[in-house]
Formats: sequence, C-alpha cells, structure tokens
Amino acid sequence: MASGIFAILDDVAMLLDDAAVMSKVAAKKTAGLLGDDLAVNAEKATGFHASRELPVIWAITKGSFINKLIILPIAMLLSAFVPWLIVPVLLIGGAYLSYEGVEKIYEYLAGHEKKTPVAEQTADREEILQREAGKVKAAIRTDFILSIEIIVIALETVIDQSIMVRVLVVSFIALLATVGVYGLVALLVRMDDVGFSLLEKSQQLKGYLAKLYQASGKLLIAALPKVIKLLAVIGTIAMLLVGGGMYVHNLETVHQLLHALPYMLAELTAGLVVGAVVLLVKQPVSKLVKSA
Repeated sequence: MASGIFAILDDVAMLLDDAAVMSKVAAKKTAGLLGDDLAVNAEKATGFHASRELPVIWAITKGSFINKLIILPIAMLLSAFVPWLIVPVLLIGGAYLSYEGVEKIYEYLAGHEKKTPVAEQTADREEILQREAGKVKAAIRTDFILSIEIIVIALETVIDQSIMVRVLVVSFIALLATVGVYGLVALLVRMDDVGFSLLEKSQQLKGYLAKLYQASGKLLIAALPKVIKLLAVIGTIAMLLVGGGMYVHNLETVHQLLHALPYMLAELTAGLVVGAVVLLVKQPVSKLVKSA
C-alpha cells in the first residue's frame, strides 16, 4: 500500500517536472507575443478618467480570464479531433487584428481619432459608463484573438506530450498572459499616482534624498502621457505584426511571396495588406447596412 502511494507521488513529481520544463520552452516561444499582448492591452486600457482606470482594467482582466476559460478546452478539443480547423480560426483572428491596426492608422490620417478621455467627452454619468462598457468590450474582443494565438503557440510546443502535461503547460501560459500582462498594465497606467506619492514623500525628507524623490516623482508624472502615446503606436504595430504573422506563418503562398523581406517587415506588410482589404470591404457594407 505504502509503495503504491510513493509510486503515485513519484509519477506526480515527474509530471510536474515535465510541465515545468515545457512551460519554460512555451514561455520562450510566446514571449514576443506576450510583449505584443502587453502593448495592445495597455493601449486599450488607457483613455479613461483616472478614477476609472483600475475598475476598467479589472473588468478587462475578468473578461480576459473568461476568454481563456472558453479558449482552453476548445483548443484542446480542436488539436485532438479537428486540428485542420485551427489554421482557419487563426486566419480569421489575424484578419480582425490587422483590420483594427489599419483602422487606427486610417482614423489618425483622416483626423477621426479621439484623444479625449471617455469621462471628458460627456458629463452624463450613465453615458460615461456606456462608453466605457463599449471600450471594455472592444478590449476583451481583441484580447480574445490574441489569447487564441498565445494558447495555440503554447499548445504546439507541447503537442507531442501527454494530455496532462499539455493541460498544465497551456494553463500556466494562459494564466501568465492574464495576470502578468494586466498586472503590468495596471502599473503602467498608475505611473502618475506613484509620481504624486513620491512628491508628497519628498516634502518629509531633506537633502539629496528629497531632491531624488522630487525628481523621480516629476519624471513619472511627465512621462505618463508620453508612455500612453508610445503605447498607442506600439499597440497598433503589434496588432499588425500579430495579425500579419498569422498569414505569413500559416499560408505557404504568403510566406513565399514575402520571404525576401526581413521577418518583422514581412509580418507588418501582410498585416497592412490584409487589414486594408478588410477595411475596404467593411466600409461599403456598413453603409449598405445603415441605409437599409
């Protein structure tokens, strides 16, 4: 009886050890995509009144967690029974991300992009909450597409492992993509609060330490608007790279067509082309729907 228990414990230890090793491999393969995920979601989580930033980020985080709960079992089932369906799903997601990236560029060039925080666009609280809810839903939709790509890449890393190792590794990467990414997003958007706290603390200090706290606080406060603008640019490029990458890596024709270009330039080109095509198709369709 005792030997049976020790054998089970030994099997569990081996399973966890295998899962830990494969998790490191999967984390390395998805590191770039997690970085893109951070840039995209940080940009999506900005543009709100300071008092609403953390509640909005928490709402998006909960949506992201639900996304993972939906995607994980579906990805496992697809890989086991209909693996050929994974690529079409990725291509649809790539088209959506590419479209979002191109739409942002189009809005910027056309002068339609709104820089004003949601809370400053209207004084009506109900309308503010409705607009916030709309932005949260859009952020969760984008997170859903990015989550599919992250989970599929992690799954491909452990596709030849046992089902338990697959579940443990992919679940770990999914958790990392939610807790890690949105934890960093929350820290980024609250930079100014940390800055004000340092300024307040500097008043209680003297000498070089007070100057250091004061300078650091002013730097963080001044840097936040610039960081948000930078994240908007990085987030747009990231959506195009991820969206285009789905076509470059999953369609041999696209890969061969762009193989002469550097790696990232090929993905960016594919993202711009796919996004532009979707935008050109969507605009007349939207007009027809509105006029109907």
